[in-house]
Amino acid sequence: MRLALIGAAGGLLSGAFGVGGGILMVPLLITFAHMDQRRASATSLAAIVPTAVVGAITYFASGEVDVIAALFVAAGGIAGGWLGARLLKRLPLVWLRWMFIALLAVVAVRMLFFVPPRGDGLVELDAFTIVIMVALGFVIGVAAGLFGIGGGIVMVPAFIMLLGMSDLVAKGTSLAVMIPTAISGTITNARGGVVDLRAGLIAGAAATLASFGGVAIAHLLSPEWSTWLFSVLIVIATVQLAVRAVRAQRRERNERGR
Repeated sequence: MRLALIGAAGGLLSGAFGVGGGILMVPLLITFAHMDQRRASATSLAAIVPTAVVGAITYFASGEVDVIAALFVAAGGIAGGWLGARLLKRLPLVWLRWMFIALLAVVAVRMLFFVPPRGDGLVELDAFTIVIMVALGFVIGVAAGLFGIGGGIVMVPAFIMLLGMSDLVAKGTSLAVMIPTAISGTITNARGGVVDLRAGLIAGAAATLASFGGVAIAHLLSPEWSTWLFSVLIVIATVQLAVRAVRAQRRERNERGR
């Protein structure tokens, strides 16, 4: 029951805002399912796979997924994720982490004063736009590999502010981009033995059902309310990253003290 409730909360968030839901599921899995950070993140990612698929299909049925944009961003994201995972072992992350936290804070404030259009909002393709989409996917992939943050929290505002998508198309396209990323990450985690597949299936089934309600909420919310609530979501993600950053710095100081 606890896993189902955790999954339902994540699925509702995923459908309503086009994010993976890990921002909520990971801390809940740690607190109520007694998982460590790594297993909670891996299990959350597994639960996101069916949720992203169903959410993306639901948005697609309403014409609110830009498939071409999703393909270009996903291509950049795969390359960025590969690089981010490798840089994680080589770079001192203190300054990079705080710079990323500052970027998220700026995005949250900017979203408060930016109301997206409500309409089809598909991207008009040209060479410059394609470069932006691939670069955006690459940056998101690197951030995911370095900091373990889901791409949706960055993708949705970027799609709206940089590519001119409507809020609903941005959410649907974000979920579509997450599908290959979540599948790839889950396969890697399963091979490494760090994912609880049983818990992921239970949470994922509940999240999938709840995602329908989340998509309905997205359509009921006005663009203004959707933007304001998404800004709150970014703030929550920023606080979580800041807490992790402080803890990581404390661990590093303790290790040097020994």
